[in-house]
Amino acid sequence: MPQDPLSDAELAGRVAAAGTVATPAYERVKTVLRAQIESGDWPEGFRLPSENRLVGALGLARMTVNRALRDLAAEGLVVRMAGVGTFVAPTKSSSPLFEVRNIADEVQQRGHRHGIRVEFVREEPAGEPHGLWLGPAFHSLLVHSEDDKPIQVEDRYVDPALVPDYGAQDFTAETPNSYLSRIAPLTRGEHVIEAALATERECELLGIPRGEPCLVMVRKTWSAQGLVSVARLVHPGSRSRLEGTFTI
Repeated sequence: MPQDPLSDAELAGRVAAAGTVATPAYERVKTVLRAQIESGDWPEGFRLPSENRLVGALGLARMTVNRALRDLAAEGLVVRMAGVGTFVAPTKSSSPLFEVRNIADEVQQRGHRHGIRVEFVREEPAGEPHGLWLGPAFHSLLVHSEDDKPIQVEDRYVDPALVPDYGAQDFTAETPNSYLSRIAPLTRGEHVIEAALATERECELLGIPRGEPCLVMVRKTWSAQGLVSVARLVHPGSRSRLEGTFTI
């Protein structure tokens, strides 16, 4: 674990210089601590200076320092553990709420490395949840990672009548989303999102303990020819969030 390179005097100087005379003290403390985190000087898992140290170094009331740390925790930047300390929170991957995008592009746009592991791609007889088709369907199970940390299990069914070569693709080279967008361009999509527990198998694939809450998205996509794909996308709650904007 890297050591804090900032001395008490440097911390105090940065806090004093943050904002203006009218800026509340807790906001100035937050500004300095947030800058250390967002710059990467304090990386994921780094233990922040203790509350006692901050109080002494900055000459501020404990209530002021405590509020700054509480606000940072509410923003998801730090994790506070009673009796242990305050740590820089793990980075959460963000996925768009109102769009259908390639997860590889999302990861790379964050400046991170996307990885994919194919568990299987096979053809199965008709049945749930792909009983929406009368005949068999392609079934693929993949795990997406960001800097080697699993962030999504993609459990997908595809109509072979519309995408007959799906089962022959190398999805370590091109994601199913990218391939399907080329072969059967999207004309309509549907998202159903819920907080749920992953199955035992999904927990193993994501490397999370049983009982950890997950974000689960069931996504259906259509082309001009009909329903192309039904996918269950499972994201560990501790590493993921969904974002969206809209205009009223």
